[in-house]
Amino acid sequence: MIRLWKFFKSVVAEMKLVVWPNAKQTRTDIVTVIGTTIFFTAFLGIIDWAVQTLLIKL
Repeated sequence: MIRLWKFFKSVVAEMKLVVWPNAKQTRTDIVTVIGTTIFFTAFLGIIDWAVQTLLIKL
């Protein structure tokens, strides 16, 4: 029981040290993630289409 109490105390202490991002940084990160996702979706879609087209022509 004592080990469990020490664990939770250390969790609380670590959470106090966390630096949470502000709203501007969060928006920037979200835009980056969505933009990267859209880019790679389009890129992989084009590669898939090209490979499929080449395989059909063979």
